[in-house]
Amino acid sequence: MAAITVKNLYKIFGKKPEKAIPLLQNGTSKEEILEKTGQTVAIDNASFEVKKDETFVIMGLSGSGKSTVLRCLNRLIEPTRGSIFIGEDQINILEIKQEELRNLRRRRMSMVFQNFGLFPHRSVLNNVAYGLEIGGMEKQERNEKAMQSIEMVGLKGYENMKPKELSGGMQQRVGLARALANDPEILLMDEAFSALDPLIRADMQDELLELQAKMKKTIVFITHDLDEALKLGDRIAIMKDGAIVQIGSPEKILTEPATDYVRAFVQNVDRTKIISAKTIMRKAPTVNFKKDGPGVAVRKMKKIGTSTVYVVDSDRKYKGIVTIDDANDLMEKNVKDLSSIIRNDAGRTSPDTPIKQLLSMALSSTYPVAVLDEEELLLGIVNRASIISEVNLNDPEYDTSEVDKQEIETKESV
Repeated sequence: MAAITVKNLYKIFGKKPEKAIPLLQNGTSKEEILEKTGQTVAIDNASFEVKKDETFVIMGLSGSGKSTVLRCLNRLIEPTRGSIFIGEDQINILEIKQEELRNLRRRRMSMVFQNFGLFPHRSVLNNVAYGLEIGGMEKQERNEKAMQSIEMVGLKGYENMKPKELSGGMQQRVGLARALANDPEILLMDEAFSALDPLIRADMQDELLELQAKMKKTIVFITHDLDEALKLGDRIAIMKDGAIVQIGSPEKILTEPATDYVRAFVQNVDRTKIISAKTIMRKAPTVNFKKDGPGVAVRKMKKIGTSTVYVVDSDRKYKGIVTIDDANDLMEKNVKDLSSIIRNDAGRTSPDTPIKQLLSMALSSTYPVAVLDEEELLLGIVNRASIISEVNLNDPEYDTSEVDKQEIETKESV
């Protein structure tokens, strides 16, 4: 279910914006349009959906149009053309009257600004309660709701202080608390952390991730920082010259850049922090411990040229591994049941574990790492070679000699 649907959105600044749209549709660049018509292209035919409860990041360089898109979502900026539908009831906010728009902003959408936007003469509590106050809520009720938001962002005990008495990070928490006070469906965040120093910025990113895990809001987050986008976004839209050039998950943006522009944008990112186990895993050779015996296990290992198989039950829940030596021993003893030789030597991981976190596990384990979902179902395996290959792609100078030595010793022992 889409919480926000944007279709064919344009924003042209100038006295005759409609003159620019046919030129855009014919492939004229925004620089040429400015020169020929005096109109400035901010958004060029943008279309996208934001899913309910996801964090959707829009990023790009300065002048790409990302902040203009955000301000069109609540009509702080009036679009030139297009449609913007909000919520399950699919209200087209470009067609509603001002009073209805004000109510929508007060009750269903909130915004967090880069420069905090706090009133210096008001206390933290009164800043957070401001939106509720102008919405007509009684003082006691609005203060109770404001305190709930203040506690949520970790500022309990600071409610009576003035903004100037707080650090930059704490002031941004006040801005976030104010945005959350009316329990909005949609949270719009315009480069909310970019004015903070790097350490506080990282803390606020972590704070937002923790809050989102609890709140389950629909968040549209604007940033020019790719690392921030990769960390926060469930999906990312990359903009250039007012147009959206790619939308995808952080992993897809890194592994399948749609254009040279996106490729250049992501080339210096540490891929091992983003690329996950599910991207490089392969199918696991398996046997079913309830119906298969050592003979089946040995036959399968010989057929595919491996020294281990992964043991599952009838529901494909992971039980462990069986080696060819142990299976051969059972065959010699005429034992038909695999249970006595099932090992738990192989490492385990989730499909979303970044490769960087798998490296130490791969080095310390003789066997490929089992990739399991939340119900312990075996999804696949990741071997050491695949992990090292990705590490080398990210850092060609990485020393793999010790890894190669372990790989050879493992093969020789088998």
